[in-house]
Amino acid sequence: MSEIIRLVLALLAGALLGAFFFGGLWWTINRSLVSAQPAVLILGSFMLRTLVTVAGFYVALQGGWQSLVACMVGFLVARIVVTRFIAVRSQNTAKRLPRGAL
Repeated sequence: MSEIIRLVLALLAGALLGAFFFGGLWWTINRSLVSAQPAVLILGSFMLRTLVTVAGFYVALQGGWQSLVACMVGFLVARIVVTRFIAVRSQNTAKRLPRGAL
């Protein structure tokens, strides 16, 4: 039973890592459009997101390769969820804009 719990926790950790990584990417892109120094923001965000994600995968690897695979699956599921959330949010925003504003 503890094996299943460990894999579920690794899956949830991967989902959190994915939400952090791809949500942070979305945030960075939006902020870089109005930033005075977008290159610094993009580079700093990339380094932070990558460092946190690699560290999370390293921790998951300590539970064995099965935990790493579960963590990666959670990460990929979070990518799909965040991407769809952003697409739906963008469509809702576009519907509220006046005609010709885009």
